[in-house]
Amino acid sequence: MCLLKGFPTDDWTETETRLAYWGLGLYMGVGRTQNRASEFINDVRDAGGSYKVKGGRGYNTNAKLDFHTDSCDVVALICRRTAKSGGSSKVVSTIALRDEVQRLRPDLLAVLEQPFFHTYQGTQDASQPPFYPLPIFGQQGEFFCGRTNRKNIDGALRDFPEIPRLTPQQLEAIDLLEELMASDKLCFGMELERGDLQLLNNFVILHSRTAFEDFEEPDLKRHLLRLWLAVPGSQPLPEDWEVYFIDGRAGALRGGVRGSSITPEFLAYEKRQADALGMPNKPWAPKVLKEAVAA
Repeated sequence: MCLLKGFPTDDWTETETRLAYWGLGLYMGVGRTQNRASEFINDVRDAGGSYKVKGGRGYNTNAKLDFHTDSCDVVALICRRTAKSGGSSKVVSTIALRDEVQRLRPDLLAVLEQPFFHTYQGTQDASQPPFYPLPIFGQQGEFFCGRTNRKNIDGALRDFPEIPRLTPQQLEAIDLLEELMASDKLCFGMELERGDLQLLNNFVILHSRTAFEDFEEPDLKRHLLRLWLAVPGSQPLPEDWEVYFIDGRAGALRGGVRGSSITPEFLAYEKRQADALGMPNKPWAPKVLKEAVAA
């Protein structure tokens, strides 16, 4: 993880901040689409959304968020405005989390390496099923990776009766993770200030946020801009993670959620940008088709 401070967001307009942030992102990687509208910069602010509902996302609410990772190599957040109160950022190392499970309940490690079904929350391509199986812990050679989102596991069980129910051991394992992630031993908190840029490696860092109360004045309301990036220095992923990330090769163009509004201009951009950064890339194609799952 990395925290860079001092970007002049008080001097920049919102449009200038967005442009400067996008320009900075071009030096780091390839922007990935983030929602059902296939947007590649998201406004993280309370827009009246609901969190733990079907299709709910956390970025447009003021809710406390479950610990989770995003669908990319690196998630970037630049802070324009802070909340009246709350909205603290929290992070946990998935490596430290794995080690603590090993110490306390080594019998559950193999369980966490099994697939857990997650909902796409409606952000999938039309050709994909609405849910996907993905382990919480994985290993590719010397590279460990961890990924979880309890809300999306619970949502898949709630919305799709056709997927397998959790076994008692699986439930015990994710309950243990919830307890450990919130503990003072593993969880590190920070206050993102105006002009701060936070960068997190999504395979070794989980993140969360406390609930917040906003100001009344529109330009004082909490506002961050989020980029999801595929980066040329990324690690390789296990083969069974490709059902979600599509391409598991180190440094490859991968990640993001397709949504329903991918344009030819965006496809041209991502290929041009990946080529400029020397990143392996291939045309996007789902590993699992909706029709195959239905059959």
